[in-house]
Amino acid sequence: MTSTDSSDAPADDLPGAVELLEAAVGALGGSPREGQSTMAAEVAAAVESGRHLLVQAGTGTGKSLGYLVPAVRHAVGAGERVVVSTATLALQRQVVTRDLPLVVEAVGPRLPRQPHVALLKGWHNYLCRHKVAGGYPDADATLFDLAPDPGPGEGSAAEQHPAPGGGDGGAARLADHVRRLHAWAQESDTGDRDDLVPGVPDRAWRQVSVTSLECLGQRCPLVDDCFAELARRSAREADVVVTNHAMLGIAASGNPNVLPEHGVLVVDEAHELTDRITSSATVDLSGGTVEHAARLARRHGGVGTEGLDAAAQTLAQLLTQVPAERFPLGLPDELRSTVGVVRDEARALLTALKPEANAEPDPGVKMAQSAVQQLFEVTERMTAQDTSADVLWCSRPPADAAWGDGIARLHAAPLAVAGLVREQLLGERTAVLTSATLALGGSFDPVARSLGLGTAAQDTSWRGIDVGSPFDYPRQGICYVAKHLPAPGREPTTQAQLDEIAGLIEAAGGRTLGLFSSRRAATAAAEAMRERLDLPVLCQGDDQLPSLVRTFADDPATSLFGTLSLWQGVDVPGDSCRLVIIDRIPFPRPDDPVKAARARAVEEAGGNGFMQVAAQHAALLLAQGAGRLVRSTADRGVVAVLDPRLVTARYGTFLVRSMPDFWRTTDPGVARAALRRLGV
Repeated sequence: MTSTDSSDAPADDLPGAVELLEAAVGALGGSPREGQSTMAAEVAAAVESGRHLLVQAGTGTGKSLGYLVPAVRHAVGAGERVVVSTATLALQRQVVTRDLPLVVEAVGPRLPRQPHVALLKGWHNYLCRHKVAGGYPDADATLFDLAPDPGPGEGSAAEQHPAPGGGDGGAARLADHVRRLHAWAQESDTGDRDDLVPGVPDRAWRQVSVTSLECLGQRCPLVDDCFAELARRSAREADVVVTNHAMLGIAASGNPNVLPEHGVLVVDEAHELTDRITSSATVDLSGGTVEHAARLARRHGGVGTEGLDAAAQTLAQLLTQVPAERFPLGLPDELRSTVGVVRDEARALLTALKPEANAEPDPGVKMAQSAVQQLFEVTERMTAQDTSADVLWCSRPPADAAWGDGIARLHAAPLAVAGLVREQLLGERTAVLTSATLALGGSFDPVARSLGLGTAAQDTSWRGIDVGSPFDYPRQGICYVAKHLPAPGREPTTQAQLDEIAGLIEAAGGRTLGLFSSRRAATAAAEAMRERLDLPVLCQGDDQLPSLVRTFADDPATSLFGTLSLWQGVDVPGDSCRLVIIDRIPFPRPDDPVKAARARAVEEAGGNGFMQVAAQHAALLLAQGAGRLVRSTADRGVVAVLDPRLVTARYGTFLVRSMPDFWRTTDPGVARAALRRLGV
């Protein structure tokens, strides 16, 4: 049942989607763009016909309004709830706080009734009133002895600039964050972590939130005032529900009830969907994981954990000896046996922790049950008779604050998620998937396959359309490929690359966004440019990313170097970004266990693993990275790719066709001259 109001008028009696779009855009003081109008009409036709739609809408199209207007129209007119999902927090905020309220205000008076909208996130994103009130035991020993408040000014500085990576700066600062959260609990209407500005580190937030498994549910004494329950209640009554890809990942992994029933799913930033679902379905196991579950079971469940403690020590020791690699045939025998012992001990603890019938709910026991249940599910998955549906591997990150903690872990990730997407997300509903980068190599087929759909020639259940972009890419940008450079090797940077980077940045007068394939490469290039150039160069890791991007945007002479976060997350129109440097084709790392396993599976099925996995991965990132250059109709500049394989390798055509249609050259003199002219 997805109907939101049985008295809704049929969609045929409503104004058309394009007409309503004109009203919404008019409320902004503008007029619809051609691509935006085409998109609205196509989305309206798709949700009414029940045929899935893939829409590539370039930067500047205004795609949010292009899908929100027909979504609201359909939800009210047809009485069929629509779920809208975004990948990034920035876009979610834009949709919830700006775009959707605008649409509701502009088109609501033209619909049979006012649309109702809601925001829905994962359970741990909401503050738990019962935990704040002391209903749960402390999750962190440091809270037993809270330090006094700091002197004047110190607390506010800590809150505005929490330690990068979620650090809390010690027990005193942690205590201050928790006190602030307790005060905020009395003021907030939503309990939503993202409404707390400035935010707090993860460690502090864990003191006031619970997971869905830890929640007491309807037996909680404060259930009527529960923020998470209120959000879900609002979602069940709404016409349009805005959520995120992490929630879609949970739904796809076998928990569809995390979302309210709905007949239409709109996925924005759809190019990230399969990676987010893979991430949601990936689990890990370490000696510390086992010790944590055992500790909670002892402390809050009052049960003996000698067997699990011993298994934790054996596992931790064994993980220091096994190779950090993928296990294509399942876990090695000794490791599998040890993980099996952990599984059996966890199963026994779940029985011991089971409360008596009609017993009062105990939050501490619930926390212990949650940890042990998750441990049991992970270990059972890793020791299953047939693990061919998973990729299993061991990782051992270096013990360095910037790179890792040195703890060896086992991981399990789904070999494929196409089936999960098709069965759990698409199912009986209609899906609209949109992004600025969906047509890879000029075709929607690669993305369609990743969603569990057939090719366009074979599967009539979906349609792909490119509504274009308002930007004139051939006139606004140059794609320069440094064909004269040697192909990149194992070293992070070469002298020839550094010479090329320095010459380009000098010609641009700074104004450079450097996109690198690894942190080592970004750091090495930044250090070299600081020595060579009399221009400021920032590097990811120098400060928190938002601060770095602000500095880059505010000072045109500044350059910013970084890795994956910058490839997809930077929007800096204007003079500050005239040059985007891409150091090499962003193929996945050869030792990426999931990508390697997926490529192998494609080859065993008779396909081309390199093209369907590595090349598609690279094409998507190249499209996203190159898209950082032109963000408005006034932008001009150069995308410089320092990897000659883009024009010399056979797969180069596929990659180039995935990028914006810039004017192309391999002449360094042409690129530098263009940059100098722009700086005049």
